[in-house]
Amino acid sequence: MFEFLICALAGIGAGVATGFAGLSAAVYIAPILVTFLGIPSYEAIGIALASDVLASGASSLTYYRHGNIDIKRCIPLLTSVISFTIIGSVIGFFVSSTEIGDTAMTYWTVIISLGLGLWFLIKPVDSKPGHVFSEKIRTIAAVLLGAYTGFLCGFQGTGGGMMMLFILTLVMGYALKTAVGTSVFIMTFTAFIGAISHFAINGMPDLRRLIICIVFTLVAAQISASLANKIKVSSCNLIIGVLLAVSGVIMLLINLYESGISFISTGALVGIGAGAVVVIVLLVLIEIKRLKNKEGKE
Repeated sequence: MFEFLICALAGIGAGVATGFAGLSAAVYIAPILVTFLGIPSYEAIGIALASDVLASGASSLTYYRHGNIDIKRCIPLLTSVISFTIIGSVIGFFVSSTEIGDTAMTYWTVIISLGLGLWFLIKPVDSKPGHVFSEKIRTIAAVLLGAYTGFLCGFQGTGGGMMMLFILTLVMGYALKTAVGTSVFIMTFTAFIGAISHFAINGMPDLRRLIICIVFTLVAAQISASLANKIKVSSCNLIIGVLLAVSGVIMLLINLYESGISFISTGALVGIGAGAVVVIVLLVLIEIKRLKNKEGKE
């Protein structure tokens, strides 16, 4: 029962993060499975990537129906990310048994998560910002950052969506909902390749854990993506900001805990996550009420 609950909660958290913010399911699933169930990191990453495939694919279809995916401009980024996802996955296998490889998240991912979260909370992204550099330079920068993102996604199974959200909004100048939609579109491919690579190298993970994570991630992502495309952009910024900032704090605490620097309890981690969920649920309920009132007036 405990295992089912942990897998279900990990899937729900991952689905909400995917549907609302275009984040990789591995941001939630991998560290939770490693920390609370003691699953080897490489296996946990494989489960997370597999959960990401259907969740990202279904979410990207929802964003596409609302006109919130820009496929043409993201082709160079997509190519770069996919190529290095394969490379990172292969290299990740050979170092996954080391102390470094077993770290749930890198501190760089923590910095990106906290930084982006604060950015969306303090300086919301609602339309394409102006840029000093040309489209060509921005594309080159996106390709280089995409190579790093793909490697990280394959190597750790973490940070792919987070980094792509950074690239699409702050580097390429996408509007927020278009950035999220395009991010989940790209993740459909990277997650699929990463999952296949992990399973081919390490074998299939526990099917019960895999199915539970996939189902709950898919359902939560579909509901979240549907709501994300209907609510105000300001609310999206707030929800995504909270998701990223809290994810960064939790990842930091997990890293410190595994390094022996911090002795924070499991209950404290759960409490932080639960607090974030309450805030997000309240924001969503407010938006649902606003949408119903709007439909009633019409």
